[in-house]
Amino acid sequence: MVEPGERDEVGLGPWVGRWPVGEQWDPELLRDGDRRNVEDRFRYWRHDAIVAALDRQRHPLHIAIENWEHDFNIGSIVRTANAFNVAAFHIVGRRRWNRRGAMVTDRYQHEIHHPSVADLVAWAAAAGSGGDGIPIIGVDNVPGSVPLEGYAVPRACVLVFGSEGPGLSAQMRAACSAIVHITQYGSTRSINAGAAAAIAMYEWTRQHVPAADHHE
Repeated sequence: MVEPGERDEVGLGPWVGRWPVGEQWDPELLRDGDRRNVEDRFRYWRHDAIVAALDRQRHPLHIAIENWEHDFNIGSIVRTANAFNVAAFHIVGRRRWNRRGAMVTDRYQHEIHHPSVADLVAWAAAAGSGGDGIPIIGVDNVPGSVPLEGYAVPRACVLVFGSEGPGLSAQMRAACSAIVHITQYGSTRSINAGAAAAIAMYEWTRQHVPAADHHE
């Protein structure tokens, strides 16, 4: 029984027994314990070793978020982007963004800032294999959007999300090669931006990531 005020500690304590050998291991974490928000397969690893391991398996999916209103959902979207190991997340607009919901997961990802929509468009046009460009796909329930379910999301692409409330800006909508929405069945007009991003990223992995590559 857990006593009042007592909480289970996250992670693992100091390493017990002979320390493992390898450049990926962090001596301080082995000595003091690893309480970070990382999967057990990365326990006691150095930060740069974790990033290097993720880099070897990153997906060709990019996530972009418009940051015109310092939206609190940005951190949540970034955290989800880490969970799906996207190639990079892009902040469009203000450089400073609300990191609270990211839970430090942004440290394990590649962040690219774009001061304008035009800058993101230029980046996407030069990205991809051989610099032949990758499409920008908007996620928003606006007139002309198509259901995400049933839509063939390109393997290499940028999924872009707007701020909570206003959604994608008019300039961003014009830059998208397609805009998809998540079909809803209740009374609410829209889904929370962070939740919508999670659904969209999951749909991308469902279409493009073999089940054998999933980590349990």
